Amino acid sequence: MKKRITVFLFLTLMVFFCFSGCRTVRGFYYWGNYENQVYAYLTGQNILTQIDLMERDLRSIETGGMRAPPGFCAHLGMLYAEIGNHEGAIFYLTEEKNRFPESEFFMNRLLSRYGEENDVRK
Repeated sequence: MKKRITVFLFLTLMVFFCFSGCRTVRGFYYWGNYENQVYAYLTGQNILTQIDLMERDLRSIETGGMRAPPGFCAHLGMLYAEIGNHEGAIFYLTEEKNRFPESEFFMNRLLSRYGEENDVRK
C-alpha cells in the first residue's frame, strides 16, 4: 500500500512538472511570424516582401507593448544589407546591439562591414 501511494505521488508530481513547463510566460518575447520569415529567407523568397512583413511585425510588437525576440532586428538588418541598403542595415544591427547587449561583439563585427565605427560604451 505504501508503495502504491509513493508511485501515485511520484506520477502526480511528474505530470505537474511536465505541464508547468508548458505554461507560456507573458512579457518575455513575442515571436510573431519571425520563424516563418527565417524559413522564407532560407527558401529564397522575395527579400522586399520579407522586409515589409518583418517591419509590420516589429510595429505590431512594439505597439502591443511586447518585445521582439533576440535576432529579430539583426535578421532585418541583414535583409537590408542584402538589398544594398546599408543605412537600414546599420540601423537595425545597432538596434539589435542596443536591445541585447550580449550580442555587441557579433553586431560590431557585422557593422564593421559597413564602415561604421561602433564603440558604444558612452
